[in-house]
Amino acid sequence: MNKYIVVNQPDKWKFSIENISVISSQEYLTNPKFSLLKNARIFNLCKDYSYQSKGYYVSLLAEARGHSAIPTVKNIVDLRALKLVRIVSEEFDDVIQQSLKNIKSREFTLSIYFGQNVAQKYKELSSLFYKHFQVPFLRVKFNYNTKWNIQSIKAISESEIPDEHLDSVHEFANQYFSKKRYDTPKLTTSDFDLAILVNPNDPAPPSNPKALKKFIDIAEKMNIYAEIIEPKDLSRLSSFDALFIRQSTEVNNEAYAFARKAQQEGIAIIDYPDAILKCCNKVYMAEALNNANIDTPKTVIVHKDNRNDVIKQVGLPCVLKAPDSTFSFGVKKAKTEEEYNSLVNDMLKESDLIIAQEFCPSDYDWRIGIIDDEPFYACKYYMAKGHWQIYNWNAKKKDDQDGNADCLPIEEVPKKVLNMALKSAKLMGKGLYGIDIKVVNNKPMVIEINDNPNIDFGVEDRHYGDLVYTKILSALKNRLD
Repeated sequence: MNKYIVVNQPDKWKFSIENISVISSQEYLTNPKFSLLKNARIFNLCKDYSYQSKGYYVSLLAEARGHSAIPTVKNIVDLRALKLVRIVSEEFDDVIQQSLKNIKSREFTLSIYFGQNVAQKYKELSSLFYKHFQVPFLRVKFNYNTKWNIQSIKAISESEIPDEHLDSVHEFANQYFSKKRYDTPKLTTSDFDLAILVNPNDPAPPSNPKALKKFIDIAEKMNIYAEIIEPKDLSRLSSFDALFIRQSTEVNNEAYAFARKAQQEGIAIIDYPDAILKCCNKVYMAEALNNANIDTPKTVIVHKDNRNDVIKQVGLPCVLKAPDSTFSFGVKKAKTEEEYNSLVNDMLKESDLIIAQEFCPSDYDWRIGIIDDEPFYACKYYMAKGHWQIYNWNAKKKDDQDGNADCLPIEEVPKKVLNMALKSAKLMGKGLYGIDIKVVNNKPMVIEINDNPNIDFGVEDRHYGDLVYTKILSALKNRLD
């Protein structure tokens, strides 16, 4: 397997490691050879993993390219949620207390390098933090009240390592990179009560109230207890056996924290944190679809170095997408070069990478609902009145915000559309997905893979009725079994 250490500035990298290439984050993100590379392990040691930074995108695109990334995007996002860190560390709280019991001060900092600390007495504790968070350079700060608690946890760059630690870190690095296997925590499974996560303030909820009632009623018939919970109920999640997310999913909102906690505790989930991370980022999606040779509108990942060449490739008008846009929020159309430059300026302030896509007008988009690799509903979503998208959030009348929809039997979906939807869903793994496909000049093209597709009473269930709800609940039950 090809191994690469990715850092911001290779010329400042302090360690020599045999049989591993050290490359820059910019090279990994923009050089086409890495997009085509198969069978690679990427050690992401960038100095910054913050959301939509280069460090974040190195791990995200590594996963899109089928490369094995350390840390994963999931690990990176986990670190930012102190509440989640504390939930995870509760599993080994006894080791924390035992390891730190002889410290006299009320504060302590633990530096973890490739799962080790320079002091042997903290070996077990360092190993447990690494096992759960998989970040090569980690700094954990503790404070003591009635017992030792985690005050903060963050990834650090090699430039933050004290000089007196460098010899030890060099030794740890050589041990680490010579390994064949990199441990990840094992998850357990469980059985029976269902929490349905709903945010009452969601501007675009994925299920309307009648659909939520349907889920609860049908769950009862299937001997599953179902209850609506809200974002404030994170502490209650442990009392359930399964979680079904029915609020808008973003990496930075509570839906991800619920999914991640559920995964850590072995609770059955729809949808998995990995699905949220992958589907909520258009950069990942573009790379994954391209690598799988699945047709899309002409698509370019835009960054500061190539922004002036994009219009030549996708033409005008073109569609610009923020990486984490959902339900048409953060999706803009540039009709002129001036509009393009203005929108790109604004969007690149928020993210190092954005998406530009060829504009492909159509009367409707196909939406194929897929649960665990099986199609279970099909809709045609028509464009909102006088608009180029199925949602028009700026419409003056609420009734004009979205277009009409038809629901059809699966057998009436063109074979090319259905096969493309199934192939696309497989890229994301098992789960609940809505695949959006346009057909232009008899050519189907994937527009989006949605991890949290609408299941609305009177729309997606119009043809198959209760079967739509039963399929999802059965998938949860299968996870429990």
